[in-house]
Amino acid sequence: MASPDRDRAVALSLQLAQAHQELRTRLRTLKADLGRRQPSSDALVTHCLAFCTAITAHHQGEDAGMFAELLRLRPDLAPTIDKLVEDHEMIAWILSRIATLAASPDGALDAISGELDGLAAIVESHFGFEERAISVALDGGTPDTGWSEMVFGFRTPPC
Repeated sequence: MASPDRDRAVALSLQLAQAHQELRTRLRTLKADLGRRQPSSDALVTHCLAFCTAITAHHQGEDAGMFAELLRLRPDLAPTIDKLVEDHEMIAWILSRIATLAASPDGALDAISGELDGLAAIVESHFGFEERAISVALDGGTPDTGWSEMVFGFRTPPC
């Protein structure tokens, strides 16, 4: 019979995959909206900022919460976690470029579209790697010491 802590850890790995799926969906929606119509500058900035805020909150929660707990319990994961944190920094840099482009007077739609394509590729690779590498550790019984709210608490209704 599985213990409640083990069941909770397995649920957390599933919740991680669900959080990533939600972020993928938001990114696809942002990209599709950009391609369907010429959004107003304000609408574009609002949509970009909503997505940027959600993914940034998720990654900050992982860095400060989940990864810190995993490193405490599983120091052998340090190289993997270092790679994931490096990805977070690269994603944050791309997000800042997108936000700058979205706030530009002309909206720079072609440039934003290109940045979103690059972001989608990086995010997909990052999420896949993280789900494979970290879910195994979570399923191994990593306790939730309060970090899950930081990782999964980004969920706000899309704009």
